[in-house]
Amino acid sequence: MADTIAETVDLLYTIDQERLTLDQQIALGSALAALAQAERLEQINERLRDIHQVLNGWALRVTVDGR
Repeated sequence: MADTIAETVDLLYTIDQERLTLDQQIALGSALAALAQAERLEQINERLRDIHQVLNGWALRVTVDGR
């Protein structure tokens, strides 16, 4: 997903904002904000995956060690 976000941001930044109508500028701003939120959510998701792996490792150790 991160590649898609980066590619979309790159595409949005190539738009000539001076040629946009006010409504289009507002829509572009909304799109950029939504992409920033998606990128942040992807970062949070990556951290949660890391935490999940650690917890699974601990659970496996407890199961194997019998503690």
